[in-house]
Amino acid sequence: MKKERQIAMKRLAAVMVSSAIALTACGGQGASSGEYDANSKATITWLNILHTASPPTDTILNKLEEKTNSDITFSWIPDASKEERINTALASDSLADIVTLTMLDNSSVRNSLKSGLFWEVEPYLKDYPNLAKISPDTIKSASIGGKLYGIPFQKDLARNGVTLRKDWLDKLGLEVPKTTDELMEVARAFTEDDPDGNGQDDTTGFVDRNDLVYGAFKTLGSYFGTPNNWQVSADGKMTPEFMTDGYLKTMNYMKQLYDKGYMNKDFAVTAKTDQQQKFAQGKAGIYVGALFDSKNLLNMSKGVQDNMQLVMANDITSTGKESDRAIWAANNGIGGLLAFPRTEVKDEAQLKRILQFVNDLLDEDSYALMTYGIEGTHYKLDDKDAATIINTDLWQQEVQPFAASRPKESGFKIHDADPLKQQADKMIADNANYAVLNPAYSLDSETYNTQGSELQKIITDATYKYILGEIDEAGFKEALETWKSSGGNSIIAEYEAAYKQAQGQ
Repeated sequence: MKKERQIAMKRLAAVMVSSAIALTACGGQGASSGEYDANSKATITWLNILHTASPPTDTILNKLEEKTNSDITFSWIPDASKEERINTALASDSLADIVTLTMLDNSSVRNSLKSGLFWEVEPYLKDYPNLAKISPDTIKSASIGGKLYGIPFQKDLARNGVTLRKDWLDKLGLEVPKTTDELMEVARAFTEDDPDGNGQDDTTGFVDRNDLVYGAFKTLGSYFGTPNNWQVSADGKMTPEFMTDGYLKTMNYMKQLYDKGYMNKDFAVTAKTDQQQKFAQGKAGIYVGALFDSKNLLNMSKGVQDNMQLVMANDITSTGKESDRAIWAANNGIGGLLAFPRTEVKDEAQLKRILQFVNDLLDEDSYALMTYGIEGTHYKLDDKDAATIINTDLWQQEVQPFAASRPKESGFKIHDADPLKQQADKMIADNANYAVLNPAYSLDSETYNTQGSELQKIITDATYKYILGEIDEAGFKEALETWKSSGGNSIIAEYEAAYKQAQGQ
C-alpha cells in the first residue's frame, strides 16, 4: 500500500502542499538508535520548489534513486507561490523528510527554524566526505543564532549582471555600456531607434519583472552604491538599504526608465517566465538578472529570433570608476537550506541516513544527472569534460526541473560547452572580487523574525509606488517613518546589539 502510494505520487503532474500531509505518513525509514546502515535503501519524501512550468518525468528521478540507493517522493511547490505554500506547510505541520527552504529571511521560516522544528546538523557534517567540505564561512552565513538547521544550498557568491542584444548594439553603432548613463542611452535607443529594423515602434530597452531583488532593481542598486540589505558603520550602527542615497538614486533611475517608456510598463506584474519570453521574442534588448540566464534566453529565441546575438556586462558603475565597481551577493552565497523536520525525521538514525542521501547528491555523478541528464540521451561529452545538450526539448522536460535542487551549483569537473555559458561562468567568478555581502544575514532580530515580512511589504509597496509615480519622495519618506514606528526601529536596535555581540564587543 505504501509503495503503491509512492508510485502514484510520482506520476502526478504536480503535487501541491495540500498533498504533503499524505506524504508525511509514508516519510522516512525510522530507527531506534543513532546507528544506521549506510547501505540500506532509504525512503525519502521531499517538499521542494519547482522553477519550471511542469515537474520532471521519472527518467532522472529513477537514475538518482539508483545512484543514492533511495526511493524518493517529491511534493512540488511552484516558485511563484512558494511563500504562501511554505508558510501554510509550516503552520499546518504538513511537511516531509526534506523541506527546501529558500526564503531564510521570511519571518515564518526563521521562527520555525529557531523553534526547534528542524534538526541542527552541523555536528554531523564531519562524518560525510562531501558535507565535510562545506566551508566555515558558508556554515556561518547559513546559520541562525549560531546554529545550522539544514544543509545549505551552496551558490556562486554574486551571479547577476546585464545581458544585452549585441546585434542591436551593432546595428545602432553602440558599445557595450560601462556606466549607468550609457546603459540609459542604450535603453533609449533600443526603444526609439528601431533596433530590429522592422519599421515599427514595438521594442523597449529593458524588460523587467515583479521582483525587486532578483529582477533589475537590486543589481542596478549595486551600480549606485546601495548596500546589500544593510550597511554597518565603523562604530556598529546599522542602516537599512532603503534609507541610503544609493537606494533613492536607484528608484529615480527606474522611475526614469518607466516614465520615458524605456522598459515594459507592466513590469510590476510580470512573472519571470513572461519576462524571459518577451526578451526571447525580440520585444526588448536588456535583461538584468543571473548572467547564466543568457544561454537560456538564446535557446528560447530559436525559431523566433534566429539572428539574436547576446553580450553580457558585469562591470557597470554609476561613476565610470573601477574602484566603485560592486555587485550584491545573493544571501551571501547561500541559496537556502535543505531542512529536516523533527516531526518527520523521528530520530538520529533516520537523520543520518538522509544526510548520507544529501551527501550523495553532492557527488560528481549526481550533479551531472541533475544538470545535464544522461550522457547520450540528453547530452554529449567531449574529451575536455565539456557537455553539450543534444536534445533541448527532452532536457527541458526531464532534467531542467532538477537544477534548482542541486545542493551545490559549481566546482565540478563536468562543465558546459556552450560559449555563452562559459563566459557567464567566468564573469560570475570575477563578480566574487566585487561582491557586497549583507552584514546582517547571520544576525538575529526577534522583531524581524516576527514582523520582518510584514514590515518589508511597507517598503516594497512604497518602492513600486515611487517608480510608478503614485507617490513622491515625501511619500516615500512617510513610508520609512511608518516602517520605523511599526517595528523597524526595534529591528535596527536588535541587529546592532547582535552585531556587537558577534564582534565580541
